Amino acid sequence: MATITANMVKDLRDKTGAGMMDCKAALNENAGDMEAAVDWLRTKGLAKAAKKAGRVAAEGLIGIASEGNEAALVEVNSETDFVARNDKFQDMVGTVATTALKTKGDVAKLEQAKYGSSKETVAETIKELVGSIGENMTLRRAAYLGADKGVVASYVHNTIAPNLGRIGVIVALESSGDSDRLMAVGRQVAMHIAAANPQSIDVASLDKALVERERAVLAEQARESGKPDNVIEKMVEGRLRKYYEEVVLLAQPFVLDPEKTVADALAASEKDIGGPIKVTGFHRFALGEGIERADSDFAAEVAAVASGS
Repeated sequence: MATITANMVKDLRDKTGAGMMDCKAALNENAGDMEAAVDWLRTKGLAKAAKKAGRVAAEGLIGIASEGNEAALVEVNSETDFVARNDKFQDMVGTVATTALKTKGDVAKLEQAKYGSSKETVAETIKELVGSIGENMTLRRAAYLGADKGVVASYVHNTIAPNLGRIGVIVALESSGDSDRLMAVGRQVAMHIAAANPQSIDVASLDKALVERERAVLAEQARESGKPDNVIEKMVEGRLRKYYEEVVLLAQPFVLDPEKTVADALAASEKDIGGPIKVTGFHRFALGEGIERADSDFAAEVAAVASGS
């Protein structure tokens, strides 16, 4: 049996763009023959899928799955919004979200988990769909929340199909009160998170580096006033409080009643629910956020096709 080295696997991956494990399997199947391994990957459709994998996938869907007091959130990307409206793609995203409940949102485990009742993994299923639909697709991220004594509520914005859309939120609320009423409050908080995009639950859990960077900017702005240091410090603290109102969930004006903060709205709901309410976690996915999209000159693309280049 031929010895398959890491360099051989890397070379094959560079030639075909296929995954590392697929390249290793191809070399093993063909006794280390590089050209035969390339043909093997092409025959399996893996090289074709890998070629598509070089294209930017920034469209797609956010999917949510809930079961009991657990919920999972996934983002699966495609190249175009047209594919996001494909029934096969929607079914796949829904199944991936359900599977994410079992893997607690761990993307690496999710990719290797069995897809539904089939023998194939989630990663293999997505790769097959790339070949059949003809667009690059990627499982970008996943998140999970559970609540021991409470609920995990969810909300999908720009819904395309049940539990599928362009913005998805899951939020965990703990309380000993009525679970149905707590879920209704949780859904309102999830809607707020979708609209206001907070960065943390409270000030204490806000990224310290983010706070220090904001403090430095505010201090520099305040110094331009020419006021003494003790006044500048007070100016900075006042502006930081305003900043917290923008980025901290409990300090934000509640979108359904801007006269109250989210914390005030939760406190007002406690009597009706029958117990204190505590937000223990949330995740918000907006489709394609943070993905660099290649600039596209449509006229140039049409001209290139027409000229056969």
